[in-house]
Amino acid sequence: MNNLTALSLSIGALSGVATFLAVGPTAGIFLIWALTIAWAAYFAFGATKEAQKNVIVCGAFGVLMAWIAAVIITTIPAGSMAFPLMASIAVAVSVVVLCLAAHFPQLATIPASVLGYSATFAYLLEGGKLTPEVLLSAHWGNPLLIVTASIAIGAYFGEGSVLLSSKIQELANKK
Repeated sequence: MNNLTALSLSIGALSGVATFLAVGPTAGIFLIWALTIAWAAYFAFGATKEAQKNVIVCGAFGVLMAWIAAVIITTIPAGSMAFPLMASIAVAVSVVVLCLAAHFPQLATIPASVLGYSATFAYLLEGGKLTPEVLLSAHWGNPLLIVTASIAIGAYFGEGSVLLSSKIQELANKK
């Protein structure tokens, strides 16, 4: 069996597992869309242990930077004329910091940081969650927890799909 076929079977099987978990016994524990984006990033960054580490660490850093920007944005009166400008400045400054942090080798994978940043705002804006109550709470709905966990789980699903693919090829080649 060739690599592509084995990997396709592996990713398909684990996609089914992830979907079952997302809509079944662990519904609300992780965001399936953030998981699959991180899973894809794992492959885009080379499908290695280093790629997995970068997706998790940089993704979590991106979540943190977006969270800081979001907290600042929630302090700006929403109906004020200054809101669009002040929100833009909060995002711009946090993104500059996010990119400059790439001077540190642990945070050098800027696309993974942007993934975490974008996933955080997607989560916050999808259902009116951009509030101090959500951002400053100690519950699972806080993006620091649920988005970061979803990214980490996705990176592990990426690794799992590579390992399962190897097992599928090994079994197919024994015949």
